[in-house]
Amino acid sequence: MDKLVIWPAYLDKTKSRQDGRKISSKLAVTSPTLSEIEQAAKRLNLNPIVEKDKAYPKEWWEVSGRVLVDKVKPKSLLLKDIAKEIRRTRAEGK
Repeated sequence: MDKLVIWPAYLDKTKSRQDGRKISSKLAVTSPTLSEIEQAAKRLNLNPIVEKDKAYPKEWWEVSGRVLVDKVKPKSLLLKDIAKEIRRTRAEGK
């Protein structure tokens, strides 16, 4: 099965589209962490693989890490599902 790369910037509400956000700001979450993305992907059964030592190409000087997930549907839909799962987790944690 193919894997998709999920960079935290894709889901980050504080980033502009130009800075790498891939989903609408209404759906995005503020400063998602690698572990939040990993946990959300686990709950969605996407078999996440975390690569902590990778730097997002648009911000090559900043090592943010990335998460590889199974490609079970289009990337845009996966990103929305992961962001939704992170929001749900944060709401439960409060």
